[in-house]
Amino acid sequence: MQIIARCATVLVLLAIVAASRAPAEEGPSSGIMRPEPGAQSPEPWLAPRYTSPRGTPEHVVIPPSHPLARPRAAVPPPIVVPETGRVLPNLRTVSPSGPNGTETYQDRAVRCAHQAGLYGEAAGNRAAYIGSCINQ
Repeated sequence: MQIIARCATVLVLLAIVAASRAPAEEGPSSGIMRPEPGAQSPEPWLAPRYTSPRGTPEHVVIPPSHPLARPRAAVPPPIVVPETGRVLPNLRTVSPSGPNGTETYQDRAVRCAHQAGLYGEAAGNRAAYIGSCINQ
């Protein structure tokens, strides 16, 4: 117990001695934060105000945005189920991501897989339905 108390006392004394030492150097003789010759700042703790090398204005004017015309979602023609000959309606294109709002192959594949799930048994063989839907 006495050894632990002595070690704790020594650690406390070392901490007090380390805290009481003066900082290395402060003021104008310090080489770390020496100001540039001829530079004057309004406050000693603030950096000099930035000046643009090209002379750009301080306030940038952002041009107003114009809303884009939303493409109309086209409804593809109905699909004839290959096995039964039954005609099932197509769903609207939800998110046409192609150029100018056209439906891409991936969009068509997602739409056809979704429709096959919606129609269930009425679509017949799921793979055949999706294949004919994508290739129409």
